[in-house]
Amino acid sequence: MEKWETIEKGPFEPTWESLRQYECPDWFKDAKLGIWAHWGPQSVPMYGDWYARNMYIEGSDQYYHHWRVYGHPSEHGWKDVVKLWKAENFDPGALMDLYVRAGAKYFCAQAVHHDNFDNWDSKHNKWNSVNVGPKKDIVGMFKKEAKKHGLPFGVTEHLGASFSWWTVNKGCDKSGPYAGVPYDGNDPEYEDFYHPNKDDYEKQQETDLIWYTDNSWWHKHWFDRIKDLIDKYKPDLLYTDGTVPFDKYGLGIVAHLYNTSIKENGGTNQAVYTQKGRNPLVYTVGILDIERSVQRDKFQYPWQTDTCVGGWFYDVRQKYKSAKQVIEMLVDIVAKNGNLLLNFPQRPDGTLDEECISILNKMAEWIKINGEGIYGTRPWHIAQEGSTIVQPKHRFDEPEVEYTPQDFRFTQKGNCIYAFQLGWPEDGTALIKSFSTGEDGPMLKLLAIEKIELLGYDGKINFDMKRDGLLLTGLPKKRPVEFAHCFKISCK
Repeated sequence: MEKWETIEKGPFEPTWESLRQYECPDWFKDAKLGIWAHWGPQSVPMYGDWYARNMYIEGSDQYYHHWRVYGHPSEHGWKDVVKLWKAENFDPGALMDLYVRAGAKYFCAQAVHHDNFDNWDSKHNKWNSVNVGPKKDIVGMFKKEAKKHGLPFGVTEHLGASFSWWTVNKGCDKSGPYAGVPYDGNDPEYEDFYHPNKDDYEKQQETDLIWYTDNSWWHKHWFDRIKDLIDKYKPDLLYTDGTVPFDKYGLGIVAHLYNTSIKENGGTNQAVYTQKGRNPLVYTVGILDIERSVQRDKFQYPWQTDTCVGGWFYDVRQKYKSAKQVIEMLVDIVAKNGNLLLNFPQRPDGTLDEECISILNKMAEWIKINGEGIYGTRPWHIAQEGSTIVQPKHRFDEPEVEYTPQDFRFTQKGNCIYAFQLGWPEDGTALIKSFSTGEDGPMLKLLAIEKIELLGYDGKINFDMKRDGLLLTGLPKKRPVEFAHCFKISCK
């Protein structure tokens, strides 16, 4: 029997045709904002993302940091650093309180990153957070608190790429006092952690990083690990860092996720699978995820941006996004039919720094007033107005833009349209051109507007439907929120 034949039985089979029958559950469409704990032993050095790889790349910043702080990677490798991760001040309940107050409607925990360290009581990998380091079931503790707070719970797996990503631990320095001395990843005693990937290392000396290996043993091992994760925690969301991996093994995991959810939820699939393949024949088996970037305009399917206020893992050098930038991203994404999954990097002890807490508090203040224009909404027939459009030039591109009073983003719910104005008009008037009654806006002639409110302001907003747009007057001198205020347009 093939491994993919061991999945939970149900309507979904491990084929593209079967999985394309997927329909996104309403909870995900309504939620709009998720918070993510992209946290693991790579937080220990407090020196940024991909540390466990870059420490084995001679000449990189993290290589030098590692040599100076922990010792040379031929003698003190990643196996030694993971033991230093204690998570001694980890309080998932307190974190979840902060996240819910800041507006999170779902929560995701990193289950395993490319460094092959599982944050749960893994059945197939002894290098896990229960056996090594914290001696805690990180995923289980997060799930318990997420459910206590009424949040759908997701897990993220970055394991598929690990076999290729970590071939560098099989190398050695080319120069200097350790030239030719093998890194500790060559030690057969630790092959279960560092992977039996010597052949892949040789291949990658002549090419760029290959994301997914063709090693069949690894495909099966990946399947076992991720199936164990689903079986233990029954997640509402599974995120893969890449496209659907490993053919039938990957399709089997997606089918297993959905069929397990159907069994757990009285015959209805409530699970979400996100992956990064941009081909519609691929992303229609679940939800398209776009890392550190956005759609340029409204997208016909629900989708998700995953990003971070700083670096993916805690980095003392990293500049953070401002609360303003985070909120403006959220508004732009939601108007385009997307969700925002946002990581706040935790320190190795499990806590957040003051700057992260400040951003969360500012988000909470904004959400308290404007949340009704975000949650449970759907995209309007026009997503955006104005000349300031977020236009990523490449993948992993988050261009920071400066919005003007002419820039709007729209959502709708019931008989209400929500118009978020991204710049504040100092003259006390606003013109929404998308509501033009001229030739460019024939649909809007049918709108019967009952009233318009500025959320967070008790005063009256006057409006007049003009040929060139909807003119709003009577705005207060002071903006009711610090950024991205919202007009609620109620129609009869």
